[in-house]
Amino acid sequence: MASPFAALHRPGQPFLLPNAWDVVSAALLVDAGFPAVGTTSLGVAASAGLPDAASATRTQTLALARRLARLPALVTVDIEAGFSHDPGQVAALVAELHDYGVVGINIEDGRGDTLAPADVQTRLIATVRSAVPDIFINARTDAYWLRHDRPFPETLTRVAAYRDAGADGVFVPGVRDPAEIEAVVRVADRPVNVLADRPLPELAALGVARVSCGSLLYRHAVQAAVAVARALAAGQAPPTAGPSYADVTRLLGAAD
Repeated sequence: MASPFAALHRPGQPFLLPNAWDVVSAALLVDAGFPAVGTTSLGVAASAGLPDAASATRTQTLALARRLARLPALVTVDIEAGFSHDPGQVAALVAELHDYGVVGINIEDGRGDTLAPADVQTRLIATVRSAVPDIFINARTDAYWLRHDRPFPETLTRVAAYRDAGADGVFVPGVRDPAEIEAVVRVADRPVNVLADRPLPELAALGVARVSCGSLLYRHAVQAAVAVARALAAGQAPPTAGPSYADVTRLLGAAD
C-alpha cells in the first residue's frame, strides 16, 4: 500500500510542494492547508550564512528536520548530495531523518559544478533504499542546471538508472521543453517532479506528478522584506498584510 506521501504523487494531477527554510515558514504553509512541506537547501544555507550545495549544512538540516517533523504535515527534506561521499554515512543520515518522522528526501547528483558519475549516484541511491525502505527517495539530476553539453539524453539515462536503483520519484530541475518533459515521464515510469516555472495545468497535461517551489518562496520572502523596509524609509505607511505577532508565536508552538 502506498504511503500517504507517495499517494500525493499522481501523474497528470500534480500537487504543489512548497519549500520552507525555517520553522515559522513551514508552520505558516501547514496552517495555509498544504498537506506536505519540503525544505529548500538554498534557504536553509542562506539563513545560516553558508553556501548551498557545498555539504556545509548537515547540522542545520538535521536540526530543522527534527522540528518540522513535529508539525501536522508530511515533511520531505532536501539533503543536497547527502553531506558525505560515503554511501553508508548518507544512509545513516536518512535513517536518522526517518526516525524523526520525515517521510521523504531529495538527493541530487550535482557535485559543485559537475555531475557525479552515474554509477556512483546509482550506488548511493541503492544503499539508501536498502537501509531505509520506507522513505520516499526523490532522485534529482542536475544535467540541465549544470549545463551538460547534452542535457536531455543525459537526463534520460540517469532517470532510468535512478529508477532501477530504487528511487520512488525523479526530479529534473531546469527542464522546460514540453516534449522533453513528456519523454522524461515516459522513461521514468515513476512520479516526475519539476520546478514551478509554469502553471500547474500545463504541467499536469505533460504527466508531471509533483511541482516544487524550490527556493522561490525564500527568495520572494527576502525580496518582500527589503521592499517593506524601503517603503518605510521612504515615508510610506506600514503595511498591514502578513501574519500577526500572535499568529507567528501560536504557530511556533505547534513545532515544540
